[in-house]
Amino acid sequence: MTLPPMPDRLDLIFGALADPTRRRVLSMLLEDDMAVSDVAAPFAMSLAAISKHLAVLAAAGLILQERRGRITWCKLDPQGMRAASVWMQGFGQFDPVDLDHFERFLETELREDDDQDA
Repeated sequence: MTLPPMPDRLDLIFGALADPTRRRVLSMLLEDDMAVSDVAAPFAMSLAAISKHLAVLAAAGLILQERRGRITWCKLDPQGMRAASVWMQGFGQFDPVDLDHFERFLETELREDDDQDA
């Protein structure tokens, strides 16, 4: 399968990850490859509905599906999250905010303002 260009692919990946059912499916596939029927088992929805979720994950490049006889197997695509991960890491170039330090700064500033008002 040919993957779409990067901006479109990121839209597909984040769209796929936006759904809690699809995130749960990805977590299940972290453990091992699974047949579609096994993926569907813990969910209170039809096999057709799970198949649609799997199609979204496959279109985003997050999973691979392989037909073995009459059974379709699903597995994580190890490269699937790479584009999103690389994109998100670009934001890691900024220093993380130390919230404790920021809170102490605000307390000091507010205390000084109160002292000046008195």
